Amino acid sequence: MTQIYQRLILSTVFTVVSILLVTAWISPPKDIITTPKAVLVMPQILAVKSPTIAPKFVPVLARGSEALLDGGNVRRADAGHVITPVNSVAALERTFFKMGYDLKLIGAGQANVPRVFLASMPGDIDQVRESKKRKELFFRAVLPLVLQVNEEITRDRKRLSDLIAAKNSGYKTGPIDRLWLIVMAERYRSKSGDLNALIKRVDVIPPSLALAQAAEESGWGTSRFVREGNAMFGQWTTENSEQSIVPNTRDENKTHRIKAFDSLLQSVRAYARNLNTHRAYRHLRTKRHQLRTDGNPLDGMTLAEQLTSYSERGEKYVKTLRSIIGTNNLRKFDDAQLIQTIDKRPFI
Repeated sequence: MTQIYQRLILSTVFTVVSILLVTAWISPPKDIITTPKAVLVMPQILAVKSPTIAPKFVPVLARGSEALLDGGNVRRADAGHVITPVNSVAALERTFFKMGYDLKLIGAGQANVPRVFLASMPGDIDQVRESKKRKELFFRAVLPLVLQVNEEITRDRKRLSDLIAAKNSGYKTGPIDRLWLIVMAERYRSKSGDLNALIKRVDVIPPSLALAQAAEESGWGTSRFVREGNAMFGQWTTENSEQSIVPNTRDENKTHRIKAFDSLLQSVRAYARNLNTHRAYRHLRTKRHQLRTDGNPLDGMTLAEQLTSYSERGEKYVKTLRSIIGTNNLRKFDDAQLIQTIDKRPFI
């Protein structure tokens, strides 16, 4: 009888623990600090595979109805989602059409942007000879990525703003929030405890500016750096690692490389982090904060003036960015939003 009771007790304990673990996985505690990655809950899932050059790095990131795809491989997705392998520009266009992804409606504020994130650009995008067609395809591919990163930043900015307001009202910051602030200060290279300095860095990049830089730095998605390493913004690195690419035109006395990424989304995240942390772009952050303080919208055309340090071309680079923004009327996307989803939990 003793053995029977022991088995009964052990069975009960195992059942209770299993239920708690499953519950914690499905509904994690709100106070747990996580590093936001991406919410990839999509009505349509795209897998992009280059017909000529396969992506060099393979991301693996999936949970539940969320999935990150590349190379034509679906890591995981709910049965209710439509999974469409996209192996070319033609297939990508057909899929966008079926989704009703229309930049004109989005620019007019009549539609939101679908949560569809390409892991890499289709390899035959350089074969699209018609400039207007290639530009539209490029903007449709990149816009959801930019909005996703801005959404992640906005979530952090709101929490930070709430903590600053609570502190100014005399409320004591709790241990979980204090730890989160330490993590944020380290991530944004800001002095720990200086929340007013931190809030200037935790802010979005106007889509008009991000789209213009992505177009210029990647040759509208056709550059070698994008095809081999998803390097959308041509960020330099001095690390001699496999996740970097040596420029063919690099001077013999230089050692820099172009940083490569597992996916286009990671590239956009790194770009935003770069503008929000590097000392070379402190004037951009100051101007952005001034726009916020004066109650003005963040304008890519205005902020582009502060990016003379992004390229060795200096003022000519700024002129090019402003030309891309103006010629393609990109400021109409600054108010664009992603389609809202029920589950907004980040990957953990």
